[in-house]
Amino acid sequence: MKKTLVIAGTAVVAVTLLTGFGWGRHHRGTPDPARINQMVTWKLDDKLDDLNATEAQRSSIHAVKDRLLSEGQSLMEGQQAARAEAVTQLTSDAPDAAKLHSLVDARIDAARAFAHKAVDAVIEVHRTLTPAQRQTLASDFREHTGAK
Repeated sequence: MKKTLVIAGTAVVAVTLLTGFGWGRHHRGTPDPARINQMVTWKLDDKLDDLNATEAQRSSIHAVKDRLLSEGQSLMEGQQAARAEAVTQLTSDAPDAAKLHSLVDARIDAARAFAHKAVDAVIEVHRTLTPAQRQTLASDFREHTGAK
């Protein structure tokens, strides 16, 4: 029974990675990168206003945001290419299992690398903020998520 669940779970993860479910898609298709940048910038500026961030802090944090959004866009482009290749493989008479497994591995590696870059970005922003600003941000996070 456990083996069946593991196999089923692995299959779900593979389909998720190859088809793009859960990668920022919504009912209208792939999000517009410019719109995402605009929305993230608005939310970030709102939070920086709440923290009374200095211009130097704003500049530094916006640079981190721009870098991370650019890398995220590259990740999404890679996802679109992997999805196209998966469709090609799955619509052929003889899908190449090794190619499909390779696509899954590559997407997992790319997502892992991006996640590590995101952690590094959070640490960089953490160093940019004052202790009081970090405390305010942590309190807001706890309130928003219910974390203790």
